[in-house]
Amino acid sequence: MTRLEDLTAKQKYAFNKLQKRLRRCAGKAIDDFNMIEHGDKVMVCLSGGKDSYAMLDILRYLQKVAPIQFELVAVNLDQKQPGFPAHVLPAYLDSQGVDYKIVTEDTYSIVKEKIPEGKTTCSLCSRLRRGILYRTATELGATKIALGHHREDMLETLFLNMFYGGKLKSMPPKLVSDDGKQMVIRPLAYCAEKDLARYAELMEFPIIPCNLCGSQENLQRKVIKQMLQQWDKQYPGRIENMARALQSVTPSHLADPALFNFADLKTQEHPFEDGDIGFDQPDIRPPQNPVDIDEEQIVQIVQLS
Repeated sequence: MTRLEDLTAKQKYAFNKLQKRLRRCAGKAIDDFNMIEHGDKVMVCLSGGKDSYAMLDILRYLQKVAPIQFELVAVNLDQKQPGFPAHVLPAYLDSQGVDYKIVTEDTYSIVKEKIPEGKTTCSLCSRLRRGILYRTATELGATKIALGHHREDMLETLFLNMFYGGKLKSMPPKLVSDDGKQMVIRPLAYCAEKDLARYAELMEFPIIPCNLCGSQENLQRKVIKQMLQQWDKQYPGRIENMARALQSVTPSHLADPALFNFADLKTQEHPFEDGDIGFDQPDIRPPQNPVDIDEEQIVQIVQLS
């Protein structure tokens, strides 16, 4: 591990670029989807993993430079897994001067009681965790719940739903919770996982592994992750293009009659927008990076409501 103070001048320059890129990506996502508004109280879900640490760090910076006022409160759920280092997060958050709440709920025992030995426990665990975090948000008076999912998480979910669920569905940057009472946001929606991993390493975040419960890893998601990583190595730019595709959807060129009225489609005398060009090759152009914005625009990450 390379410590920040031990970096060479060239490495420090690269770190500064990395930090600015992550802040810029998060700021752009927050702006694009109006994730944070004036007066919001954002509950930052801190798991102890690289992504949630980076999200908290970035949001704290953006809180300082944003043209609006909003609060942050970090929340961690201690699920009483054997060996969970309960001191790590409080010590880190105290050292950073961050307002936080540690919620203790023994979901580990419930999961072990309900799930047979050797089976994946992630599904039940996540449902229990979700309910507790929703309740905590209400208790804290939080208006937004921030989760640390990144660009690759969204793409993995897209392929999981296509391959195993038969749905063209991903993980949205912003959505109302399933109980209808909370607004969930994902400020890292434009951030690359490899950038977050490098940033966490250089910042020396005290990472807590997500294997304390002894659960098998979600093998389907693991397969998808490996597929995306292989594509990223073999075909540079493919991940970026797929991420852009999530924001450029043409319902008339899919096959869902609930999204597009195919039944009443008629010909017309004038050009039809996005009309069929089935006899032509697709018009594929090199796209621009959605987060290539000026550094000065970082301070404009959140629009006044």
